Amino acid sequence: MTLLENALNSTQADNSAAINQSAANEPKDNTVADNGINLAAIFEPYFRPDENTIVCGTLDDEKVAALAAAGVELVINLQPDDELSFDERAAVERAGMYYEQLPISGVEDLKQLKILAFDNILRQHHGKKIAMHCGSGNRAGAVMALRAGWLRGRKMDTAMERGRSHGLTKLAEEVHNRLLVPR
Repeated sequence: MTLLENALNSTQADNSAAINQSAANEPKDNTVADNGINLAAIFEPYFRPDENTIVCGTLDDEKVAALAAAGVELVINLQPDDELSFDERAAVERAGMYYEQLPISGVEDLKQLKILAFDNILRQHHGKKIAMHCGSGNRAGAVMALRAGWLRGRKMDTAMERGRSHGLTKLAEEVHNRLLVPR
């Protein structure tokens, strides 16, 4: 059974249990918005900061197919080529989605020019359902926090929370220190 088939089956089983769960204690169920696909069962890590944004780890052909079936229109890859194990661009485009790659190798790439390029990608695809990924979600969270602080003028706590909701973990101290420097 493929990951996609497992996600569809677990969605059917989860639906009856979800009726009895408190909305305050559970994350929002996005399977309706995702064409009945339980993306949380496919991706590890998986972050869902809002209905139109998915943050996940490294992709493969099955995960690309699941994103396409869930209605994702744009995949933003934050991994450099040396971290990829297949032709991700070809797989994403073959699945009918747009593809953007903005390599973030580590802290040395967390510069304002990269964040501006990232912001430009998001602006070009505003309102579309997107999936962004790196190895763990950490770099995705970092660029979202820096975007919120540097480009959107958000306060430190708000920018850091935005980053955490998108997967920011190990780079949190570095991002915090960078946000202290006015841009």
